[in-house]
Amino acid sequence: MKPPFAALPDFRNLGVLLRVLVVAEGLRLAVWWVQEPGWTAWWTGYLGQALLYEPALLTSVLLLFLLQPWFARTSYGRGVVAVIGVAALSAVGWHAGVTWGLGLALPVTAWHSATVAALVAGAVLFYFNWRHHRLSPALAEARVTALQSRIRPHFLFNSLNSVMALLRTQPRQAEVVLQDLADLYRALLSDARALVPLAQELQLAKAYVDIEAVRLGDRLRMHWLTDNAPRDALVPPLLLQPLLENAVRYGVEPTPGGADVTLEIYAEDDRLLIFVRNDLPPDGMSAVAGGNHMALGNIRERLELHFDAEAQLKRHTTEREHVVTVRIPRRTR
Repeated sequence: MKPPFAALPDFRNLGVLLRVLVVAEGLRLAVWWVQEPGWTAWWTGYLGQALLYEPALLTSVLLLFLLQPWFARTSYGRGVVAVIGVAALSAVGWHAGVTWGLGLALPVTAWHSATVAALVAGAVLFYFNWRHHRLSPALAEARVTALQSRIRPHFLFNSLNSVMALLRTQPRQAEVVLQDLADLYRALLSDARALVPLAQELQLAKAYVDIEAVRLGDRLRMHWLTDNAPRDALVPPLLLQPLLENAVRYGVEPTPGGADVTLEIYAEDDRLLIFVRNDLPPDGMSAVAGGNHMALGNIRERLELHFDAEAQLKRHTTEREHVVTVRIPRRTR
């Protein structure tokens, strides 16, 4: 598999900004502990260094936030140089402000402050690049994972049986089912690294539900509350279909009389909200809790890669239904 490309983090993402602060502070804690072992000396030196380190760090984060549109357009190499330069200049600026503006004597030179800031910035970028490489395989392998865990091994067999049953009596409907099945597997084999329009995901979800409706008949009662959904919003590929498959498998199939499945999507300010609900089977939670963790875990990991801490996936049950909620930032092309 081709190694995942290097990419700068999104410095307007809340999770990225929090990680920058945590990594930078962690490095300072670790380095200062090595330089000054012992609690008393370490704590005194740590607090004394904060007069310069903290303002420079926060200034760097603010500048990176403001420069994010430029980072999104530039190359990775230029971006790395710019990030390190921003950190070094922030450190030099605050060093000059503390020594000349406040008249305080610092134990380090401006050159030393700039060097430390550059090293910290390089370490932060190394962490994000490592994190990107660690999580990217989960997204690049989504084509294989989708075939293994999103569409159950016997789904193709069941779909073909439905087609065979329709060939003699309803050949036109059999042709439609085959087309829907082809669309599904074409999406499963496509590149899973790029975000896609919500309209495309909805089309794929409807193709899946149409196939299952042939097999399950009136037992599958699907409700589409998507009239207010922003069709141009960008979402990870194969987001809706696995959620609907879980609802069908653990809500409709175990219930002899069938069950209701609801997909609701709408925008709220700068967020996109997705709800997938299904009636609980007669034995309640047991069927739901038994086997959908693999799909939800994969979706959660892909959401983390695309949106970091700004994405949420939660599941809960009420007395009569199982609910999966997805919240992601609303993005468009």
